Parts: sequence; structure tokens; C-alpha cells
Amino acid sequence: MESANRRLKSIQQHIQPEDTASDRNRCPYMEPDRDRVFSRLLVGMPLRICVTGAAGNIAYSLIFKIAAGEMFGPRQQIALHLLDVPQAAEGLRGVHMELVDCAYPLISEIVATTDVSQAFKMVDVAILVGAFPRQKGMERKDLLQKNAAIFKEQGKAINDYASRNVKVLVVGNPANTNCWLAAENAPEIPKTNFSALTRLDQNRGTGQIAQRLSVPASTVKNVVIWGNHSATQYPDVSLASITDHPVSGVTSSVASSINDEKWIRSEFITTVQQRGAEIIKARKLSSAASAAQAIVDHLRDWLMGTADGRIVSMAVVSDGSYGVPKGIVFSFPVRCRAGNFEIIQGIPLSTFSQEKMQITAKELIEERDEALAFLK
Repeated sequence: MESANRRLKSIQQHIQPEDTASDRNRCPYMEPDRDRVFSRLLVGMPLRICVTGAAGNIAYSLIFKIAAGEMFGPRQQIALHLLDVPQAAEGLRGVHMELVDCAYPLISEIVATTDVSQAFKMVDVAILVGAFPRQKGMERKDLLQKNAAIFKEQGKAINDYASRNVKVLVVGNPANTNCWLAAENAPEIPKTNFSALTRLDQNRGTGQIAQRLSVPASTVKNVVIWGNHSATQYPDVSLASITDHPVSGVTSSVASSINDEKWIRSEFITTVQQRGAEIIKARKLSSAASAAQAIVDHLRDWLMGTADGRIVSMAVVSDGSYGVPKGIVFSFPVRCRAGNFEIIQGIPLSTFSQEKMQITAKELIEERDEALAFLK
């Protein structure tokens, strides 16, 4: 136990250098460090971004954030490609009209289409928001079957039409397995160019800790999400810290600041796991604004680099780290630079953590095997 604690302290010191006010309040619009940034953002040409499910709830919260420069800053020109199914064509036309009416200075071109070949043509970023929603009485295997066909088609379209270095973020649920499906059907695109969204879960965890301690969310960092974007995910605070707590100038671990292991291992984890369902229960609609913000956060960090001392959660194709089976799309703690990510290694895992990770990995293997059966 003493050895594990020393390793954890060493990792925390490595990823958490002394905070400064400029780091804590790092503005997404500040001039980027060119060494951190994805090379495609440095060429002075419009970035082509495709958003699927573009007439839907989440996309409506997302598209205008992208157009306003919240994702890649106030100088990056954007060519927006908006895709939806033919049944949503009229709603898509309305979104297109609103974008035109906003007269965003960063938008160089808008392509609104129901044709996947047009939607993915030479795109640099693909945000796969659209997916078949779970309906009343539908079992998980039914949902997987519906989405297997959708993400098989979109994976092939990305392979055939997108930039060879396209970055793909899958949001539509079940996001991890849909990401795996898309990647499997895009053999010419590196697997490391695919990820699924668990930043929403990280942000939810961060918000819960900030609320518990009555501090700004900006002072809490390095909450980690392991595994699936589902009710089996494992929100982990072992690397998380809080600045200016309990007094100004002091950085403390979240675990010691909360000082309630029972709450961390029960209510905290359950709240993050079930947050999406609770929002649906309250709003009668799924998360939209918070999902859109998480998409912005995910892609900004992936392509523009994570700040010093910060780690983020991304669901990526497993390389076997931490004993997670290779090939499944599993959320890990990562740092990003120049459009690439690196899984942070050497984090000591308690028996409790290992058990939680095994549960979520088992679910992902089952989902993958069921989806694979539908592709044969």
C-alpha cells in the first residue's frame, strides 16, 4: 500500500505542476501554443467539420458553438457539413437557414445534405451525433442492431471520402461500441483517429465535486472516467485535485478535501452514472447543452492540446493498458498534443478500482460481440 501511495504521489506531481492563475483560467480563445496544436489548424485554410444528426437536439446546441469559434478559437475559419436522414431534411433546412441568418464571420461554407458522400467529403473532423434512439420496450441488442447498420455505413463513408487524417468523435449511443463499429469499417483511417465521448461524464463528475465543496468548477481538475459511457462507467477521483482549497494558494487532493470515502464510492459514482437518465426524467429530453459543451471541450483539447498539468478522459481503442482487452473502445485518462493522445501510464489501481473497471470492460466486450454478429 505504501509503495502504491508513493507511485500515485509521483504521478500527481508529474501531471499537476504548480498552478498559476493563467493555467487555472486557461481561456479557450487564447493564442494557442503552436507546438501543441494539430497541424491542420496551422495552415490558414477553413477546417471542414461534419456534424451528423444535424437537425437533432444535441446538434442544435452544438452547431452554433462551433460557428461562434468556441471549439477552435476566433480565427479558425470553418466549413460546416451538416448531415441528417431524409426524414429530417426539412428540419435540416431550417438549421441551415438559421446559420445563414446568424452571419457568422468564421463560417466559410455550409453543406446541408442527406447524402453521406457529400457530408464526409474531405472533412477534417467528423462528429457523429446522430444515432437510432432507444425506444420503449427496446432491448439493448435491438438498439445495437439498429446502430450497427448506421455506423457501418458512416464508417465506410469516412473511409471513402474523408481526409486521411480525419479526427472522428462518436457521440450517438451506445457511443463506445458505435465508435468501434465506425473504426472497423474505416480500415484506411488509423484507429487512433477515433474516439467516443466520455468528457460529458468527466464534466459531470467535476460539477458534482465542485457542488459538494461549494467551490468553482474551474478549481477542480483531473477527474477520470474509465470504461463505457453507460451506467457501468467508473468515475475515479484518485488523481483529482482542487486548487485554493482549503485556503488560497494551497492545492489539495479531492479525496482528502471531501474526506468521505463512502460518499465517493457510492453516491458520487451513482450520480455520475445515472445523470443522463435523471436529466431525461426531469426534462423529458436527453442532455443537449451539456453534451454540446463536452463535445467542444473534447475536440478543443484533442486538436489544440491539453494544458500543462491537466488530464482528460477519452474513450479510445484500447492498446491493452491496465489490462483492458485490446481493441475495445474504453475510456482512459489521457493527455493530448498536436492532434494525438497518450494514455497516462502507471496509475496504481486499488482492488475497488480494478473491480469497477472489469465490470465496465465486460459490458463493452458483450456489446462488441453482439454488434459483430450483426455485421456478419
